[in-house]
Amino acid sequence: MKRSTVNTIMAEADDLIRRHGFTLPPFAYWSPTEFQARVADGSARRIADARMGWDITDYGQGDYENLGLFLFTLRNGHLADLERGRGMVYAEKLLISNENQLSPMHTHVIKSEDIINRGGAILIVELFGSDADGNFDGEKGGTVLCDGLARPFAPGEKLKLAPGESVTLNPGDWHAFWGEGGTVLIGEVSTVNDDVTDNVFREPVGRFADIDEDADPTHLLVSDYDKWFA
Repeated sequence: MKRSTVNTIMAEADDLIRRHGFTLPPFAYWSPTEFQARVADGSARRIADARMGWDITDYGQGDYENLGLFLFTLRNGHLADLERGRGMVYAEKLLISNENQLSPMHTHVIKSEDIINRGGAILIVELFGSDADGNFDGEKGGTVLCDGLARPFAPGEKLKLAPGESVTLNPGDWHAFWGEGGTVLIGEVSTVNDDVTDNVFREPVGRFADIDEDADPTHLLVSDYDKWFA
């Protein structure tokens, strides 16, 4: 993806988020140099280490309009706390999925998550079950919770979530999603999130975009942190 495109997506996403009554935290608006200085003096080291912030991906395929997702990680806990069962064991994100913009079929090794339609169009969530080892099984369904109610699903069934509705997904619940009829603002509330190691995709795609630096970044992506904060 071109950096200029990333900058535009950030601005458009911020506007959409505000129109739905949400406001991003102050660190969302730091310039790259301010963020770098705050990490260097230690005050923002926690934000960088937890990979909180802007995340725009085309899954390494160069076709963001059709295969992509906007994310902003608002908060993220510690895997060590999750392992010992106390402390900051949770994470929260805002996502934006455009009409027919696919987030491809995947599951997670550790993370359980609620995917919530926060407003806009209909959110489609396609579901498959897994085999005994957690691998994708195109012939298996399963059961998820939709706003606390058990919801059995057949393999490949597509849930339709209207604004306010949600689905709870656990490891082994294979899922893909996209907007139907327009753009959807999505909430994600989950256990601790590690996008580097915890995503398992059915097809061989990348988790982060390759960036063509045709412009200076307005704000850093989480995938920029290793380079800027080495």
